[in-house]
Amino acid sequence: MHLLGLHILDVFLILLYFVIIFWIAIRISKRISNANEYFLADRKMGKFYQFFLNFGASTDSSQAAAVTREIYRQGIAGMWIQYIVLFITPFYWFTGMLFRRARLTTVGDYFTERFESKSLGSAFAIFSLVLTLLGGAMGYLVSAKTFMALTPKDPTTYTAEERLSVEQYSEYNKLKIAFAAEELDDAQKTRYEELQSLNTQGKLSAFVSHTNPTIFYFLYATTVCIYILLGGFEAAAVTDVVQGILMIFFSAILIPFGLIAVGGFTGLHDKVPEHMFWLFGAEAISEYAWYTIAAMALANLVSIVAVTAGMQVSGSAKDEGTARFGLIIGLMFKRLMMILWAMAGLIAIGLYAGQISDPDLAWGHMTRNLLSPGFIGIMMIGVLAASMSTLDAGAMAAAALVVNQLYKPLYPDKPDAHYIKIGRYAVVFTIYGSVFMALIVSNLLELFKYAITAPAIFGAAIWLGFTWRRLTKKAVFAQVAASVIIIAAIPNIFENMDMARSNPSFLVQTVEKRIMVSVKAKTEDVQKGLATKVGERIEKKQLIPSSPILFDRIGREVPEDPNSRMLGYGRFNAELWVLTLFGMDFTNYSKAGLVTARFLFNAIFPFIVLILTSFFTQMNSRKSLDFFYAKLHTPIQPTKEEDTQLVLANAGQMEVLDKDKLFPNTNIEIHKPDKMDYIGFFGTWALVLLVILLLWFVTTIGA
Repeated sequence: MHLLGLHILDVFLILLYFVIIFWIAIRISKRISNANEYFLADRKMGKFYQFFLNFGASTDSSQAAAVTREIYRQGIAGMWIQYIVLFITPFYWFTGMLFRRARLTTVGDYFTERFESKSLGSAFAIFSLVLTLLGGAMGYLVSAKTFMALTPKDPTTYTAEERLSVEQYSEYNKLKIAFAAEELDDAQKTRYEELQSLNTQGKLSAFVSHTNPTIFYFLYATTVCIYILLGGFEAAAVTDVVQGILMIFFSAILIPFGLIAVGGFTGLHDKVPEHMFWLFGAEAISEYAWYTIAAMALANLVSIVAVTAGMQVSGSAKDEGTARFGLIIGLMFKRLMMILWAMAGLIAIGLYAGQISDPDLAWGHMTRNLLSPGFIGIMMIGVLAASMSTLDAGAMAAAALVVNQLYKPLYPDKPDAHYIKIGRYAVVFTIYGSVFMALIVSNLLELFKYAITAPAIFGAAIWLGFTWRRLTKKAVFAQVAASVIIIAAIPNIFENMDMARSNPSFLVQTVEKRIMVSVKAKTEDVQKGLATKVGERIEKKQLIPSSPILFDRIGREVPEDPNSRMLGYGRFNAELWVLTLFGMDFTNYSKAGLVTARFLFNAIFPFIVLILTSFFTQMNSRKSLDFFYAKLHTPIQPTKEEDTQLVLANAGQMEVLDKDKLFPNTNIEIHKPDKMDYIGFFGTWALVLLVILLLWFVTTIGA
């Protein structure tokens, strides 16, 4: 028995999951009595809950889909769209300590206190709300696309329009393969360009689904909203335990069934081109060369401190050691899960190479084709749980920002019950605002790349504010304004402005190249006479088509008319445009080079503006700065009373703390590393190397 393409057993399991989640939230809601409990779980979370909070808050199904999508397009090197975070994990050892010692509720509180500026705190709150909406939209998109792939329509029920879309996608895929091999005549090239423009505009599809994304978004959002409203941050923490276990299952279950389907590891290497197993890709072919990964990691390192939920998750820990442990172990466990996502992407290539119109759907296709009823239901619960664990933490952090940075300054001294009510209104706005964002953006990768760079707008000021006393309020205002214009405003305005999209100087592309790639021969190569045996080294010609520089994609306005004007589609890369104004020429760059330039700009530009402007503007008051840095240099004490007394005492005698600074008698406020700093930082690097070795081992099995 089926309901909209789903087996009734799978429907039952999904409903049972939501009943359990609601039951947990209702129980917790009965003991919430103040705002501190609602927003921070009364700062009493131990290592167990901190692990699952950090694992859940940092992991969602959109990331699994992003990894699988990019590996399906690029090979194993595509996983660096997510795996760049591996190289910045050791630095979380310090952010966990800083966030807990700051003794604040939100990152917005940091801006208000460190720079004595309520307006900066409010600006960060508004900025974070937008990022939270983007993050929520990613969760909705991947969940909906997975459900779409699991509920396909019978082709005999297609409308004429749906049938044409599917048939044209099949034709486009065949022509795309022939184009790369330079086997198209002029008429076929014209047809290929027409279909390519249709695909750019999202008008081609490999299948049609019963699932209506809009209806799905609202049903899912309502469910998430109810349990967060009931239980607050503690409900998010407790349900993250359940959801974390489900995420582990959802990440692992496809691998054994997928390997059986492709003939094991040996069959996987036979079906997937050799260059798709190269960890750092081929520079000319891949978007992720080693230097691209380094640039993305640097930009992400700048961004990590501006993540909306960061201060709240670490701040809920009972002490800084607990915060550090939960952060590192939770994040490293996520890194291990990502190896499973990478394997799923390689299996998707072996099963569906060129057959899927939207790579975001790969996970759903594998679930439907590889798993039986019951297992499919558990997988769908895992996808929902992975998104919910990120949505709940993000929504609670956004609610705290709204209350502390936007509402309290206008309406101070209200009872806690009043602020909890306002926080719940903010949760509703965040959850349904993410639905609206998902409705207007259809490309998961576009959202994800934007989410990587956007936090750098405030991230640079947070890093410098924690470590450099000389950083000023006016410098932060100047840098944030400049970064918003270049990283956010211009891209969004230009990608929707006809004059910009059709401007010939904005439609410039890189030079088309032809290269030879050394690969191991496969069975089909022997059959074509290109090799004498499987595994023999042969040279294959590879066409590297030109790539847009300033827009993500370029296509004909009217796909059927080869004489219609060319238009830019997707994000306008204002960072590269600014660099061209200073004389840089990107026409001979590879895709990897273009991505590298963009991320380096996003990482370095904010610091240049902050440092230069600070030297020409006035510092904040000595009293305010002493209190802020006294907190950072004072470990968390066993009781709240002891903690408050010691911080105030240290703030009154900062010269005593000066000897503990790495650079005494300077404005640099970095404390001397102690034994735990060395153990945590270098121990985490050892775990990073271990994960890389494990990834390499997995990709070489059966080669």
